[in-house]
Amino acid sequence: MNILKTLLLTLLVFSLVGCGQVKPKLVKVSGKITLNGKPLTAGSIYFHPASTNTFKKDNPSSLLQEDGSFNMKTFPYGDGVSPGKYKITLAPQLASRISLPHLSDPEKTTSEITVSDNDIENFNLDLGSPKKK
Repeated sequence: MNILKTLLLTLLVFSLVGCGQVKPKLVKVSGKITLNGKPLTAGSIYFHPASTNTFKKDNPSSLLQEDGSFNMKTFPYGDGVSPGKYKITLAPQLASRISLPHLSDPEKTTSEITVSDNDIENFNLDLGSPKKK
């Protein structure tokens, strides 16, 4: 019984103190990705923080919906993105499927977004026309 009490007390202390993580400020970022005006689906979008960003511990991401829309999340903190500048990439499978593999590499993509302290809603990113195979 003493072991159970000690274990419960330890769990309580850790839950109150936490793991030393401070939740970053998050602002809503949502929008739509299209290719030649048609929604991109069946994939994910990622934001890669610039070296100058205050928060760099995670790459915010979102699954693309059937209409190409997305709502960015920063794991494990929740909905939104910490303010700063980001390179935008797609999941490698999606980038390959649309014949734009450079869009899966943060060093090669030209897509960027700057997130201020205000929510960004209806951000539209059109990737242009697909390349012919």
